[in-house]
Amino acid sequence: MTLPAFEPKIIVNNDKCTIEGNTLKSKYTYTSNLVTKNDSTNSYIVDTVKKDYEFNVDLNLPKLGIMLVGLGGNNGTTLLASVLANKNNLEFYSKNFKGLKKANYYGSVTQSSTIKLGIDPKTNDEIYVPFTDILPLSNPNDFVITGWDISDLNCFEAMQRACVLEHDLQMQLKDEMEKIKPLKSIYYPDFIALNQNERANHCFNRKSEAEGNKDPLSLDGLTKNKWSHVEQIRDDIRNFKKENNLDKVIVLWTANTERYSTIEAGVNDNADNLLNAIKNDHSEVSPSTIFAVASILEGVPYINGSPQNTFVPGVIDLAEREHSFIAGDDFKSGQTKMKSVLAQFLVDAGIKPLSIASYNHLGNNDGFNLSSPMQFKSKEISKRGVCDDMIESNQILFNDKVGKTIDHCIVIKYLNAVGDSKVAMDEYYSELMLGGHNRISIHNVCEDSLLATPLIIDLLVMTEFCTRVTYKKLGEGATDYEQFYPVLTLLSYWLKAPLTRPGFKPINGLMKQRAALENFLRLLIGLPPLDDLRFEERLI
Repeated sequence: MTLPAFEPKIIVNNDKCTIEGNTLKSKYTYTSNLVTKNDSTNSYIVDTVKKDYEFNVDLNLPKLGIMLVGLGGNNGTTLLASVLANKNNLEFYSKNFKGLKKANYYGSVTQSSTIKLGIDPKTNDEIYVPFTDILPLSNPNDFVITGWDISDLNCFEAMQRACVLEHDLQMQLKDEMEKIKPLKSIYYPDFIALNQNERANHCFNRKSEAEGNKDPLSLDGLTKNKWSHVEQIRDDIRNFKKENNLDKVIVLWTANTERYSTIEAGVNDNADNLLNAIKNDHSEVSPSTIFAVASILEGVPYINGSPQNTFVPGVIDLAEREHSFIAGDDFKSGQTKMKSVLAQFLVDAGIKPLSIASYNHLGNNDGFNLSSPMQFKSKEISKRGVCDDMIESNQILFNDKVGKTIDHCIVIKYLNAVGDSKVAMDEYYSELMLGGHNRISIHNVCEDSLLATPLIIDLLVMTEFCTRVTYKKLGEGATDYEQFYPVLTLLSYWLKAPLTRPGFKPINGLMKQRAALENFLRLLIGLPPLDDLRFEERLI
C-alpha cells in the first residue's frame, strides 16, 4: 500500500526532468577534476572528466515502520513523544515559554529548514522554499514506531525516567505512551558498562526465575547462541512489518555506546567469517553488529547512531553482498557539529588551529555508560577525527615541517545532577601571522536528546528517500537502473564519524556535507548545483 502521491510544488522549465507516471526522471552531467601532481616542477595537471547519468525517483510514499534499538532510552522516548505530539497537534505549558507552546520539529533539517531555489528576477531577492517542497519525503507524523530495549519499562515510564520533556506534555502523552512497550533486546555485558546491568531486565538472552535463574540480574544467567539472537531480531522485523501492513522498515541504533570490537582476521574481516563467528559465539561480536547483520539479512536499512565500530569489515562486505543500506556512525548533534564548522572556518581563513580542548559533562544514561573507560574510548575516537579532512586540505598550515596534527583533547564526565542538559566547553587556540595567537572559547549548554532526536528524524527520512532513488550511467551500454552503493555517505551531515566506502576518506566539514545534500536534491528536479557567483550583482 502507498500513501497519497506527492504534489509537485516546483516546476523547472528545462528538458532535464520529466515525470512518467509515478516516476520522476532527470538527467545530469557530473563533472569532476582529476588532479595529478608533477613533483619535479611542483605543479598540477588537471583533467576535467564528464559523465552522464539518468536518475529515477519513485514518487510514491510508503507506509514506513521505524524500529529503534534503545526505544526506552532518552532519544527513543523523545522521538516517539515528538511524533505523537506533532501528529496530535498538542499544545503544552513550558517553564521557559509564556503561554502555550505548540509541538514542532525544530532542529530537523528536513522538517524545519529551507533550500535556496533561485533569485526573483524583479526584486533580485533570493527565494527559499521548505526542504519538504523539493521532493516527496516521508512525514514523521506517519511513522509507525516500535523497537527493542534491555529495560522493561513501558514508554511512558521510560519517558518519565529520562526527564527530557515538560511535565505537562508528558501527561498529555501518557495514555498513548504507556501502551507501547519495547521488545526484548540482547545484553552482552562485555560491550557496555557494567553499571547498566541493573537496567538490563528485559533481554531474551537472560534466563528468568521461571527458567531456573535465582538471581534475575546475575551475569551467570546470560545465555549465548548469538545466531539465535540474529534469528530472533529477524523474526521481530518480519512480524512488525506484517502486523502493521508496512511497505518498508528502517532499523536505527540509539542505545548505549559499546566498546570497540577488535578486528581479527578470520573473525570479522569478511562476510562469511563474520557469519561463522556469530554462529560460533565469538566474543568480539557486539550486540550492535548482531542487529546490523539481522537487518542486512532482512534487506532493511540499518543506521548506527553510536560511536562504536558496529560496521566491522565483515558487516560492510555483507551489506555489499546483500545490497542493503547502512549508515553511521554517531549522531552529530552539538559540540562536534560546532567543531566541524569552526575548525573549517579557521583553516579556510588561513588561521592555523594548534589545539582544541573539548570538555563536557552530562547526567543522562548515556553519560553514565560513558563513565566506563572502554565506552568513553569509542566516543573519543568518533569526536577526535572530525578535523582530519580539514587538516589535509591545507598543506600550507599543516605540512611535514610545521606538523600535520592538531593537539586535540577530549574529556567527558558524568554528573547526575545536570540530567539531559549537557554542558560543553571548548577552547580553540590558533596561530596568527608573525607569532600572534588567537583563543576562542565556547560555553554551550544544550538539552542533549532534543538535539539528537531531530537528527534521528532526518536520518530516517533521508534513508527512506534514498531507497526510492535509482540511476544508470548513460553512454556506457547500461540498461538496468542501480541503487546507491550500500554505505549511504549522503547522510554524513548528521553523523559525527561518517562511514565511507572502503578506499575513500570521510568529509567532516558541515557546509560541504550540506552542499552535497542540497545539490543532489536540486539535480533530481533538473536544477544545476547551487553557486553564489551572483553575476546579476557583480557584472555590468
